[in-house]
Amino acid sequence: MDAISLEILKILQEKARIPNIEVSRQVGLAPSAVLERIRKLEKQGIIDGYEVRLNPLHFHRAQVAFVHVQTTTAACSEVGRQLSLMTEVQEVHFVSGNDCYLVKVRTADTASLSLLLQERIAAIDGVIATKTETVLSTIKETSRIPLPENL
Repeated sequence: MDAISLEILKILQEKARIPNIEVSRQVGLAPSAVLERIRKLEKQGIIDGYEVRLNPLHFHRAQVAFVHVQTTTAACSEVGRQLSLMTEVQEVHFVSGNDCYLVKVRTADTASLSLLLQERIAAIDGVIATKTETVLSTIKETSRIPLPENL
């Protein structure tokens, strides 16, 4: 990957819907050359997709919590699979330590969070215990990958 491709990635991380002509202007290449580079980055799996960030308040999903999930050794993989199928679950991380997973969930409120924990997560076969930390406010939340300034 060269410096121009790196610059294209920085631009797309900042604003994924930016017109190709604007990207080409910023990096000093023809629009067709920029499009070719973007397609190559997609084909190589460097660009993994494009998403729209929605405001969770408009969808009654203001409550964020992180749930530590402890499982039996035998059930760890299956628990992770089942957690990943829940619509309220945004992230599932296999972690070191006493817990098997650290899970980020987003619900409408604490009552919905309580139902999710008690009726769905705790009900998964192999879950031994959960410990939940509710988010009071979010200072930073991003999916951007830090990129080097140059190669």
